[in-house]
Amino acid sequence: MSRPVKLLSISIALVCLLLALNFGLRSSMGFFMAPISNQFGYGREVFAFALALQNLWWGLSQPIAGAFADRFGTLKTIWIGAVLYALGLYVTATADGVFGLNMGAGFLMGMGISATGFGVVLPAMARMVSPEKRSFALGLGSAAGSAGQLLVIPVAQGFISAYGWSTALMLMALCALMMVLLSSPFRQSNDVSGNAVQSVSQTMKEALQEASAYSHYWLLVVGFFVCGFQLAFITVHMPPFLSDQGFSSEVAVASLSLIGLFNIFGCLLSGSWSGKYSKKKLLAIIYALRALSIAAFMYFPMTTYSVYAFSIVTGLLWLATVPPTSGIVAQMFGLRYMGLLYGIVFLGHQLGSFSGVWLGGYLYDKTGSYDVVWWAACVIALITALLHVFIDDRPIARLRTAMA
Repeated sequence: MSRPVKLLSISIALVCLLLALNFGLRSSMGFFMAPISNQFGYGREVFAFALALQNLWWGLSQPIAGAFADRFGTLKTIWIGAVLYALGLYVTATADGVFGLNMGAGFLMGMGISATGFGVVLPAMARMVSPEKRSFALGLGSAAGSAGQLLVIPVAQGFISAYGWSTALMLMALCALMMVLLSSPFRQSNDVSGNAVQSVSQTMKEALQEASAYSHYWLLVVGFFVCGFQLAFITVHMPPFLSDQGFSSEVAVASLSLIGLFNIFGCLLSGSWSGKYSKKKLLAIIYALRALSIAAFMYFPMTTYSVYAFSIVTGLLWLATVPPTSGIVAQMFGLRYMGLLYGIVFLGHQLGSFSGVWLGGYLYDKTGSYDVVWWAACVIALITALLHVFIDDRPIARLRTAMA
């Protein structure tokens, strides 16, 4: 068993940079919708569907990436993912039709994101640190993704303005390959969970069967579906939505940057509170606050100040769901197969992302407005808040018996 890694260390810093790059690159894709759609003469649904496919393939491949990391190691998984990520950006940059957009921005990028993002890296981070630091480490990793959104989006927008959308995507492909270098902390596997008894006699198949038969696990999956619906819809459709409301592209950049900035604080607070308070109650509060913030944003007159206020509140709640959700998976089933089991939960998140991105484009083309999707996101957030009240987030009976 390896010694725990300190939170203030080069290893954790490199992992955080990797997550920042992973999250920041894909968060910038919404700014390519207008130039790509205008050049090819498409409606917004075409590129929105490619990004919806990205979220779908990200989700479908996440359990596979998690299982691969559990079996063959995080390092190999990230190397493969970085190559796929870069290839997807390159194919998108050179696409001359719908097939190329769906293959690059959808299929290849989706698989690349899954193998280099939260579903693979957070379980590895949880195993790197001591048990008492685990929740905060998950929050730190989530905050790093937010920092990537804050830093990469303005750079991507600058690339588009200076070089055009195609060259900008090629430059971003080179950035994606940097994740190979940033994965060096995973050259040596660390397992300092202190709970080896939890799964020493369990196979991957048995772990999957155990989780599949546990209803509270599926409630967690359903809840994360709603999280994905909201986040992906806002990430992709916020820039064109604000443009429709008469705001400049600078306001859209500032909006998403504010979300990224305040998400850093939200993730760190969520990670800290997840180690002190009930994770399911924390999730219920987060989803309820999301619903209230959307309702206020849509009900009151929209100004630059209200956009920024909504962005700040949304940022505080943005990825605040990740530390308690991933923490509940580890709490329920242990760390041994967390990559696989959290990957399935994340699949639910990405099915929601697919729905949010695609429905946003589809309903806009049909109605000329995003209002229906905004209000739908509000209602399902309230339902999700109630669902989490009934989740039993204790370790399953097998683990309680083993610990006793």
